[in-house]
Amino acid sequence: MTSFPEITRERFDAVLFDMDGVLTATDKLHASAWKQMFDRFLKRRAEAQKQVFVPFDMGRDYLQYVDGKPRFDGVQSFLASRGFDLPYGATTDPGTRETICGLANQKDALVNQVMARDGVEVYPGSIRAVEFLHTQGYKTAVVSSSENCAAVLKAARIESLFEVRVDPRTAADLSLRGKPEPDMFLAAARQLQVEARRAIVVEDAIAGVQAGERGGFGLVIGVARAGNADALKKQGAHLVVGDLAELFPPGRE
Repeated sequence: MTSFPEITRERFDAVLFDMDGVLTATDKLHASAWKQMFDRFLKRRAEAQKQVFVPFDMGRDYLQYVDGKPRFDGVQSFLASRGFDLPYGATTDPGTRETICGLANQKDALVNQVMARDGVEVYPGSIRAVEFLHTQGYKTAVVSSSENCAAVLKAARIESLFEVRVDPRTAADLSLRGKPEPDMFLAAARQLQVEARRAIVVEDAIAGVQAGERGGFGLVIGVARAGNADALKKQGAHLVVGDLAELFPPGRE
């Protein structure tokens, strides 16, 4: 295991959590929606060009090009990997329009449909970790690339656990760059009135770990739920766990 500073109040003042895949199981929901949307697009293009249909890979493609990024950036990144150059369009484009924004909005609609039908599942180990951190006096924030961040936190009934939320709406208001740039995490630290070196970033996505490393945060914890522990370490995670319960087990408080 990579060495890392002991997690104590003497060293750290705040913990900044990604949401999808760290706090909530919506990462699985997002991956499924991305695949459904991209496969529809790829199949149409393959049929029109009389080429072999190569589907979106929920392992490699999702983790490398989409996971943790703002959804418009994710669409652009994946399509570029397949050699497609679509017009960007407008952020209000309907999901039926073949633009970067249109495809991203189609994916978002699919996510909302599933959330409305099935609700939101949380990771119990992560929620226990947040609750434990509060007993120790740490400040906490959610830093998410999800447009649905506020709705997901509310549906999961965990919004009261976080003093600050930085999401795409915040990013737009403050002109912040999305992950893998560190802007959103740095904004959360400023709102909590803590220095980056005294804050911990918790992420499951490569883009998020890169953001934490670039921002000079005191500790970057990777949560490897997708079998990507080595990739998270390579991109800057100081410590990688399978679940936050490994760091904050029941009874530690």
